[in-house]
Amino acid sequence: MFENLKNKIKVAYRKHQTNKVQFKRSVTRSAGGDVGIYIMLAIVAFVMVLPMVYAIVQSLKPLDEIFVFPPRFFVINPTFDNFRDLFRTMADSWVPFSRYVFNTVLISVAGTAGNVLLSSYAAYAISKIRFPGRKGLFKIVTYALMFNSTVTGISNFIIMSALGWVDTYLAVIVPAFCTPFGLYLMKQFMETNVQDAVLESARLEGASENKILWKIAMPMVKPAWATLILFAFKDLWNTGANLYIYSEQLKTMNYAISQLVTAGIARSGVSAAATVIMMLVPITVFIISQNNVIQTMSSAGMKD
Repeated sequence: MFENLKNKIKVAYRKHQTNKVQFKRSVTRSAGGDVGIYIMLAIVAFVMVLPMVYAIVQSLKPLDEIFVFPPRFFVINPTFDNFRDLFRTMADSWVPFSRYVFNTVLISVAGTAGNVLLSSYAAYAISKIRFPGRKGLFKIVTYALMFNSTVTGISNFIIMSALGWVDTYLAVIVPAFCTPFGLYLMKQFMETNVQDAVLESARLEGASENKILWKIAMPMVKPAWATLILFAFKDLWNTGANLYIYSEQLKTMNYAISQLVTAGIARSGVSAAATVIMMLVPITVFIISQNNVIQTMSSAGMKD
């Protein structure tokens, strides 16, 4: 008995000494290291925000300053004439600018909502419900991440044409429901953050799978679906939908603004103002959801 106790004490003492050595060897960050990290982050942030600042500056330049040589980064005589010319040009179009805005908002909101809904259901089924072939299905989804949307454009067009959805909103909205990235993100986050014991307790209480998903699982993975909303909305907001939609009444804002760019150098200021307007909505959505995005990125790939 005493021998066992003695051995336990020896083991505990050795473990304590090992921990002390490891603690001494651990590198602590000094105040100078903190300053260096902040300086590096400030430089990276400056480089990342520079294109957005330049786009705003360009939109405020009069035409003579846009083409001055050598080019200047800052504006000397700021003006809002480019924005006024933009709205005046769009008002003269035979399709009202409000129609382009409506089309873009409809496609973005409907496509994003369907993406989050379908990705959540599929991710919950693959990660938390045991059924034959689920691992194989997830491997297919993982492989699908390697394919760019341009590569799958022809096959998507053939499917949309067979369904009779070409030149309709459905041709853009429905494919947005099934993105490999959305399913992959939600599945990985559910697998890490939703404990099986909690779900089993809910099942024992008689809760349905649908109720478990929306009442238990979804609140636990809020950062994931908030991040998915941001990325899905950004992609749909910037879509031109030129491959599937031909009617001018169904075109998006991105298409209408791209037409301004092709009008020549006289529309350069108008084009810069349109670029700023297109940036504002995705940036606003990101600012609102940035805390959830950061939480998603910081916990991605971590296991308990």
